[in-house]
Amino acid sequence: MTEGRNWGQTVLGWFIVREDEQAQPSDASSAEVAAPDATAAPGTAMPNVFASAPPASPGGRVDFDGVFDAAGIEREERERIGKAGELLASLPADTPVNVRKQIVEASLKAFGVPIDKIIETGVEEIQALEGYIRAGASDTQKVLEESTSRIQKYEDEIKNIRAVMEQRVQEQQAVTSACNARKLEVQRILEFFGQETVARVVRESPKLHEPPAGPGGTP
Repeated sequence: MTEGRNWGQTVLGWFIVREDEQAQPSDASSAEVAAPDATAAPGTAMPNVFASAPPASPGGRVDFDGVFDAAGIEREERERIGKAGELLASLPADTPVNVRKQIVEASLKAFGVPIDKIIETGVEEIQALEGYIRAGASDTQKVLEESTSRIQKYEDEIKNIRAVMEQRVQEQQAVTSACNARKLEVQRILEFFGQETVARVVRESPKLHEPPAGPGGTP
């Protein structure tokens, strides 16, 4: 295996998997965002790396300083990582990896910056970021499950409401049909006495009302 892959297997497989496995860990320009190293066992429990609750990330914007503060990583230690990154970025891109490594290590030693501390802080930052990812993924999963459950309840309620509506329509159609059939039975009796007689009784009776005008304006 390459050195980059071996490094990826340390730190619980939290190094970003590179599309080109020959890329060295310090060759940041060749790194591709990908899934965590497959060597990390699925469902591996991760210790809590946060001393306090990390900040939210509205709109996907991550407050990295806030995340690292919550993980208890001192700002001075993070600045060492930044200096190492600046130093590495200042070197020509075509400089061989082993030469860049020698230059960076020599420069850091000259400035009295402990390399082991830089490595330790770097791994701490990776741990904090991985913990932040996992915590966010866990919260997101809970939101998805709760939302799916609510949606299902609403869908069931809508289905029940539609069933009630359909049943009510069917009932009204049955009522209308039954009442019209009974009206026809009574109408046959009234027709026996004649339309004019029925109209006179309706006009003279305090209990009865003139039928409403139809669409054509006639009763």
